[in-house]
Amino acid sequence: MSKNPTIHSSKKAYLFAGLAVFFWSTVATAFKIALREFDFIQLIFYASGVTVVLLFFVLLFQQKLNLLFRQTKRQWANSIFIGAFNPLLYYLVLFKAYSLLPAQVAQPLNMIWPITLALLSVPLLKQKIGWISLIALFISFLGVFFISSQGGISGFKNTNGTGVLLAVGSSVLWSLYWIFNVRDKRDEIVKLFLNFAFGFIYLAVAVFLFSDFKIHTGESLYAVIYVGIFEVGITYIFWLKAMNFSTNNAKIGNLVFFAPFLSLVFIHFILKETIFITTFIGLVFIVAGVLVQQIERKKVRFE
Repeated sequence: MSKNPTIHSSKKAYLFAGLAVFFWSTVATAFKIALREFDFIQLIFYASGVTVVLLFFVLLFQQKLNLLFRQTKRQWANSIFIGAFNPLLYYLVLFKAYSLLPAQVAQPLNMIWPITLALLSVPLLKQKIGWISLIALFISFLGVFFISSQGGISGFKNTNGTGVLLAVGSSVLWSLYWIFNVRDKRDEIVKLFLNFAFGFIYLAVAVFLFSDFKIHTGESLYAVIYVGIFEVGITYIFWLKAMNFSTNNAKIGNLVFFAPFLSLVFIHFILKETIFITTFIGLVFIVAGVLVQQIERKKVRFE
């Protein structure tokens, strides 16, 4: 008796999605370990270098290197432009936020990007925003309030306001990157490689101007390499494979919301951070807001 191909594909989809969620849940911890010795500019520079090398070999393995020589002038321009958003601006802002905040605060605040995406879609994609999205926005920002409190009202005095603004601001940059990237219909791995290749060049200039090229050995270096492999490279490919095998992308997509909760486990046991109940409550609010906002998207899709 032959196996049902749909069930087989579904199992593969959940396997690859599970791997992606697992690795994404570990990177916040890796960020903080790397930042013990590397500054935030060095971290994204070296991690991007690892990502570029990794993606080059992925393209080689997939026999797609020839696609790099078939880019139009417009496509080259897109990569030059988008590379300035990701990895340059997005990760510089995000890692600066991580350098100023506990991991349990910085990581969930970055999760509000689907809400900022909905807001930015109004002027950039000419989409309308409904009352459901406004409710979702309010719910998610309640989550930002709880997380920023770090255990209670008195915890606000221990919260770095600049770090909070940067963590929330990183969601804006990621939303802009997503909007620009989704309009580009090239092969996903080719786009990612070229974006990071140009971003790596920009970052080299940033290191030269504002930091130095010193490499620290030890666990911080291992953490940088880990970030380069698993924050974008391999994990992104796992996620693409999950989407390709899936017969229901919405169900698979919702698995990503397990990542921030699982991340708190690694943050607690590896970084030894005491996880505040307000962090968990705030994260629940943020995820709830994002899920509510998806109701608006489904409503628009079926109208």
